[in-house]
Amino acid sequence: MAEFKYEITEELGVISEGNRGWNKELNLISWNGAAPKFDIRDWAPDHEKMGKGVTLTADEADALYELLGKALNK
Repeated sequence: MAEFKYEITEELGVISEGNRGWNKELNLISWNGAAPKFDIRDWAPDHEKMGKGVTLTADEADALYELLGKALNK
């Protein structure tokens, strides 16, 4: 399996806390030295282990924001 590097450049917040001590978080993450992107995923308390997640560009995050606004205002 190819090795990858990541750096959490900014911790934006915890979305929810899991029952096993992990948190679902929104962060800005640089993957393999690229420009940081918005990232939503589960993290172990020490950020050494991660679950599957979703990474979004700024344009994708903006589109998601608009869609959520519409869905919540129904």
